[in-house]
Amino acid sequence: MENNNIQQSLKLFIVMSRAHRSINDVVNKHIAEEGLNPTEFAVLELLYHKGDQPLQQIGGKILLASGSITYVVDKLEQKEYLQRIACKEDRRVTFAKITDKGKAFIEGVFPEHEKRIDDIMSVLTDNEKATVIELLKKIGYSAQN
Repeated sequence: MENNNIQQSLKLFIVMSRAHRSINDVVNKHIAEEGLNPTEFAVLELLYHKGDQPLQQIGGKILLASGSITYVVDKLEQKEYLQRIACKEDRRVTFAKITDKGKAFIEGVFPEHEKRIDDIMSVLTDNEKATVIELLKKIGYSAQN
């Protein structure tokens, strides 16, 4: 019985991994067509939806190593999609702020991005989506503990 549980766990892991890769491949292809890599898009999307963010906290919010944030922010700054703003209260803190050009870019590509994700997920009913969300959260919380 224990061997069957292990086999099912391994199968679930493989199926989840393949599904994740397939979804990311479709989504990332669209992002690349728009001239960004997935990390750049994630930073821009974060700033668009959540407002100015301290550079030190961006990595944790988009699951990226802090050393890579500087590189990504540099690239987005070169494209004039964001700017660095020094914190007036604490000189050790620098904020990333989306520019008007960055907002216009996200507003131009996000509806299609959203639609692609919805199209992928449309094979599930709303109830199935809610169940998958609940189960994946359960797995994620368990893995963290």
